Amino acid sequence: MNTSGNIWRGWRQGEFQIHFIHTGVAESIFIIFPDSTTMLIDCGDHAAITRIGKSVPVLPGPERLAGEWVARYVRRANPNGAEVDWAMVSHFHADHTGTPHWQMGGNYGENPRPLPDCARSGLALAAEQLRFRRATDRGLPGYADPIPGLAGEAGICRDFVKALWEALRQRDGLETEPFRLGATDQFVPLRGAVPGFTVRNVCANGRIATPDGSILDLYADYIARNNPASLNENALSLGMEFRYGKFSFVACGDFSDRITGPCGEEVSIEDALAKAVGHCNVAKTNHHAHHAMGRRLAAALRPQAYVSCVWDQLHCTDDSMESLLVPGAPDAEQPMLIPTVLPTNGNLDSPWRRFVPEACKNGCHVVVTVPPGGETFSIALIDARDETMRVAAEYAFKTT
Repeated sequence: MNTSGNIWRGWRQGEFQIHFIHTGVAESIFIIFPDSTTMLIDCGDHAAITRIGKSVPVLPGPERLAGEWVARYVRRANPNGAEVDWAMVSHFHADHTGTPHWQMGGNYGENPRPLPDCARSGLALAAEQLRFRRATDRGLPGYADPIPGLAGEAGICRDFVKALWEALRQRDGLETEPFRLGATDQFVPLRGAVPGFTVRNVCANGRIATPDGSILDLYADYIARNNPASLNENALSLGMEFRYGKFSFVACGDFSDRITGPCGEEVSIEDALAKAVGHCNVAKTNHHAHHAMGRRLAAALRPQAYVSCVWDQLHCTDDSMESLLVPGAPDAEQPMLIPTVLPTNGNLDSPWRRFVPEACKNGCHVVVTVPPGGETFSIALIDARDETMRVAAEYAFKTT
C-alpha cells in the first residue's frame, strides 16, 4: 500500500480506468477505455441531505449540486476534456438520474448552459459542462419494456431523462440507441482497436443474458399472472461485464429484487444473475450493498475488491457486507471492501469493517487502473473532500 499523498497521475494511453465519483448524495461512474473512449454511467442527485441523521457528508461541499461536482471531476480526469462518448442511465431513480424535485435554480453554477425544458439536476446539470456524443438507457426506444407503466419516482425520472435526451439532440446532435442485451459490439473502442478489451451487456429490463447466448426473462411469468401496473425499478437495471486481458469488472446498477415464483416460492433475482457472471476482479455492489448481494452472487463473482457507492447511513448493511466475505478463508484471502464513505451507524464492530481501508472513512473517489494485458491492476482512493485529486491510499494487485 502506498499512502504518499501524491496527486493522482491521470490516465495513460492503453490503460482501462474505472472512476467511482463520490458526492455523498448519489451514484456516478466514469469509465475510460484503453483507447480513450469514455462513458459516464449515471449521474444522480436528490434530497439525500434532508435525511438528516441518515445522510452522509456532501462532498466536496454543499455549495454545488452533485451534477456540477461530477462534471468538474470528469473534466479533470478525462483525456478528452468535456467530450464524453457515452452517457448511460442504468435505471430511472433520482440517485442515478437527477430529479426535477431537487435542482439548481437560476443561472448559478460555473459556465451555465441551461437546457430548454430540463431541470438543472443530476445528469442534466452535468450536461451544461459536458458534451455527450451518444446515450442509452433501459427504456429506449419506446419506454414500454417490460411494461408501459412507471409509477411515482420512476416515471418522473424517465420523463426527466427523455426530456434531457431531446434537448441534447437539439443542442449537440446527440445520438441515442437502445441498450442491446447480450451484445458485445455495442460499447467498443471508438479511436482504434484494443486487443483483449470487450464489454458484454449482461442484464436489462428484468432479463439476463447467459453465457450460452440464451435470455432468461425473470418477470415474464410474474407479469402474465399479475398484470402489474409497475415493477421494482432496481430490478430493471442495466448491467455490464468489462474485460481487459485477464482483468474483469462487473457493474449492474441497483439490480436486486425478490419475487414470488409460480409455486409460491420466493426467488432472489441476484441468484439468477449469479448464473450469468463468473469470477471477476472488481465488482460494484448492487443497490449500494443495502440488503442485496447474496451469497450465491458473491460466490460467483469472487472479486479481489468490491466497491460500494454510498450516499446514506443505511447503505452497506451487515447482511450484505458479510455475504461478500469468503466463508472460512483467512483474512489474506478476503476481498477488499471499499465503500466510498464508511457509514458510521449500525454495528461498528461488524467483522466486515476490518477489510475496509482507513481512507474510506473521510469519503473517497475510487480509481481502478488496469494496464495492457490485465495481469495487474491498482486501486487509488482519492480524497473527495476537495478537488486536488490527492491520493489518500493506493493498492497494487496481481490479477487472479
